[in-house]
Amino acid sequence: MGHGGHGDHAAVFRRKFWLSLLLSVPVVALSPMFADLLGYEVPHGGGWTWIPPVLGTVVFAYGGWPFVTGAVGELKGRRPGMMTLIAMAITVAFLASWAATLDIASHRLDFWWELVLLIDIMLLGHWLEMRALGSASGALDALAALLPDEAERVTGDEIEKVPVARLDVGDVVLVRPGGRVPADGTVVDGSAAFDESMITGESRAVGRSAGDRVVAGTVATDDAVRVEVTAVGEETALAGIRRLVADAQASRSRAQVLADKAAALLFYYAAGAALITLLVWSILGNGASAIEKTVTVLVIACPHALGLAIPLVIAISTELAARQGILVKDRVALERMRDTGVVLFDKTGTLTEGRPSVTDIAVAPGWDGDRMLALAAAAETDSEHPLARAIVAAAPGAVPRASGFRSMTAMGVEATVEGHRVRVGGPRLLGDADPDVRIADATSAWSDRGASVIYVLADGEVIGALALEDGIRPESRQAVADLHAAGIQVAMITGDARNVAEAVGKELGVDEVFAEVLPADKDAKVAELQARGLRVAMVGDGVNDAPALARADVGIAIGAGTDVAVQSAGVVLASDDPRAVVGVRRLSIAVHRKMIQNLVWAAGYNVVTVPLAAGALVWAGIDLPMEVGAILMSLSTVVVALNAQLLRRLDLRP
Repeated sequence: MGHGGHGDHAAVFRRKFWLSLLLSVPVVALSPMFADLLGYEVPHGGGWTWIPPVLGTVVFAYGGWPFVTGAVGELKGRRPGMMTLIAMAITVAFLASWAATLDIASHRLDFWWELVLLIDIMLLGHWLEMRALGSASGALDALAALLPDEAERVTGDEIEKVPVARLDVGDVVLVRPGGRVPADGTVVDGSAAFDESMITGESRAVGRSAGDRVVAGTVATDDAVRVEVTAVGEETALAGIRRLVADAQASRSRAQVLADKAAALLFYYAAGAALITLLVWSILGNGASAIEKTVTVLVIACPHALGLAIPLVIAISTELAARQGILVKDRVALERMRDTGVVLFDKTGTLTEGRPSVTDIAVAPGWDGDRMLALAAAAETDSEHPLARAIVAAAPGAVPRASGFRSMTAMGVEATVEGHRVRVGGPRLLGDADPDVRIADATSAWSDRGASVIYVLADGEVIGALALEDGIRPESRQAVADLHAAGIQVAMITGDARNVAEAVGKELGVDEVFAEVLPADKDAKVAELQARGLRVAMVGDGVNDAPALARADVGIAIGAGTDVAVQSAGVVLASDDPRAVVGVRRLSIAVHRKMIQNLVWAAGYNVVTVPLAAGALVWAGIDLPMEVGAILMSLSTVVVALNAQLLRRLDLRP
């Protein structure tokens, strides 16, 4: 039986379970065995006798039919498994019970109450399974449902409310404080702190201003912004995330393949044990015991716990990971992560911010660092250069107003700020100006480590210098330390010059640095690590790292909260926090442990109890009645389900 449309299947099994359970109550209540247990008399004569067989037949035909049709499909495909075993058990119990009711066989074979409870248990198990399998998709559908029904579209000077479905790429929408972004887009006016936890798992609000991308469903918490729509409908990030989760649930892990093989082997094991039981007890001259114990063997062998062992873990782990910003595309890649020997990080945008920032300053005697930065930022205010943006961002407090701005090609900029003629630029800007010795020493050290050096002059005098670099993410140090603590090597790869790469690598404490590597050659470095016998996890942005991500044993695309269509990665991290890689490994270890625990319990239970049900230890006074077998079978299913639920306690956040 497939698992497509889990929500619909869950509803079907839920209806069948409750109706079958309702019909089962009088069947159980009128069972002599159940009456003896509770000490009351069962009514005799009249129509009372026919209530169990009539209602039992209805339950078999209504509640048991999905298992019979599932068995037919398995047998047609020559892949006998769980459905075949369940169908065998309930069909044998059904026929034996009618034989007893019609006095064709011993009344000891009256299994009506066991039959209906067995079907109820199986329906309950499948209902829970389908509900669990649909939970991750359901959770993400619920996130999508948080999107606003209407958007405020800006047309000229007018604002009109339109259904979100009518938005087109290029439209500009107004997002008010507390409002949700109706479609993926770029901020064109205003700035606000956005709650992006539904996409990245990051609880802190993130500042977004003109030029920054925002994602449908995220919330502008403190101010209004205008957003130009860049993607709608199935092209949005949320739609992509739902597709990734669906792919993850459909992908077959090695543990799932093992479970399927175990179910097939269990079918032959149970069928063989049932046949031997029937023959042995028949040869011993006890036909009633032969039928009773054969049915008990088949009931015990119903591998429902085995059927839940892997799907429940997959469903819960997929939902858990998605809620915490880890999107698993390939189950096998996730399984491999627990055995990773080295994590290879791309430097730019992964371990570093991916944009320049001011990392050091030096000032001339008599000048204050904040004052020097403010003058430099004022002069750079009208420049669009990335270094200029970084200088403006680094300025403390309000930036003074500048006038007379002029850009000097290949040199820098100049402007008048608070009566000073301020010039900002590279070494060519100095001319005859002679920096103070402290500034000269500082800039020399900066150049040695590969930083960009910017000088600030006021009225022809060098008043300071700035070092600008691709800043290291604050989280990167912790990510490297955590991986080392887990016994995993950390390597870094970049196209940057060796001195720049070595400086970053030394500061982070990585074990190996690959520098001056072209994007097309990154996969060769992955292959080099694999040739050393290491299982490699490659972490990159999923764009120019695509070949390396595909080559690695585990490809992890990081910072892809608004770019989830990364085909080359097995795992996609919605946030850009490199510490999430440690969370992926924790998830891999926890999922593998739960799968193995469930498989051992489910398969081991069947292997041990089938001989007991067959009467192998009757000589020692140990017998396993069918009703006890049904209870044990139900208990094994509950144990597996509860064990899988323990995964929900796992916290993957850094």
